[in-house]
Amino acid sequence: MTTPRKTRVAIVFGGRSSEHAISCVSAGSILAALDPDEYEVLPVGITREGRWVLAGVDPATLAIAGRTLPEITAASGNAIVLAADPTSTDLIVRDPAEGISSLTGVDVVFPVLHGAYGEDGTIQGLLEMAGLPYVGANVFASAAGMDKEFTKKLAAVEGIPVGPYAVLRAGVSLSEADKERLGLPVFVKPSRAGSSHGITRVTDWAELDDAVATARRIDPKVLVEAAVVGREIECGVLEGEAGGAPEASLLAEIHVADGDWYDFETKYLDGGRSDIPADLPDEVTRQVQEYARRTFTALDCAGLARVDFFVTADHQIYLNEINTMPGMTPTSMFPQMWAATGLEYPKVVDRLIRTALRRGTGLH
Repeated sequence: MTTPRKTRVAIVFGGRSSEHAISCVSAGSILAALDPDEYEVLPVGITREGRWVLAGVDPATLAIAGRTLPEITAASGNAIVLAADPTSTDLIVRDPAEGISSLTGVDVVFPVLHGAYGEDGTIQGLLEMAGLPYVGANVFASAAGMDKEFTKKLAAVEGIPVGPYAVLRAGVSLSEADKERLGLPVFVKPSRAGSSHGITRVTDWAELDDAVATARRIDPKVLVEAAVVGREIECGVLEGEAGGAPEASLLAEIHVADGDWYDFETKYLDGGRSDIPADLPDEVTRQVQEYARRTFTALDCAGLARVDFFVTADHQIYLNEINTMPGMTPTSMFPQMWAATGLEYPKVVDRLIRTALRRGTGLH
């Protein structure tokens, strides 16, 4: 009797964005969660320069050690290439000693890439060209979800509340009218980044130019958002099984010190505190979950997303942002929310892969 071939999964991680290290940590968690009896895993690392390597890594080496973050380098493995050719799903390996060879038949790709050149539709376009099924949102949804300006615009069209904001494209400064409209404090952030990179809380307009310069080191397009005084609430969304309606997790509340905010160090290095489920009235919980599902649908998302909100003292709800490839680290809210909802991490990963295989590529 022939043993069925395992599903061959390429886990793609690292990448060229400022979120390189967090992508590595997410990949380590996914690698550890995959059932070796079900899946054959190909760890594909992308260096900060954009080089693809077949990374023979132990998941433990992709964890944060103290305050040291993991990184993929050219020395992490042999160079590989994925051709944008739908007639072949092979990965071409360039071995300095043995020359060029191929790894036959990748079945599905898990692009656990955060930020630019990964979560923004770029790798999704490559995978569509190659005809390779992949976990997560398609090209359009990935690009729209990555760009906070267009997330807000699409959500607002669907009647999902968003807070006041202004967009500063390259070379544009904040007008006096916008300063009066937004008030202080404001948050200045890159329009297309994540993990709280490049964000500054501005409490005096004299600080604005430096804050914009900080954000523009990551993205020439900058958002200036009015601070919403309220609780930070997050919700995980999964694509419905067998094409059903999207499903929302229990909610999480992120706690930060008074006068502080949920920055990179709090998220990943200092062990920020959270409550799951968030202590909210039932009707507010249901409304946040409904807004999360509607945001997922408004952007035409697939697979998974984490949708973040602010909830004010009088229970007004405002969308903050959506992450179409949320962090999958041990401390990330997305897997924690689903575990609290009853779907443990390995089952989440398994469901995402099977959803991607069922969906395939092309228009839906």
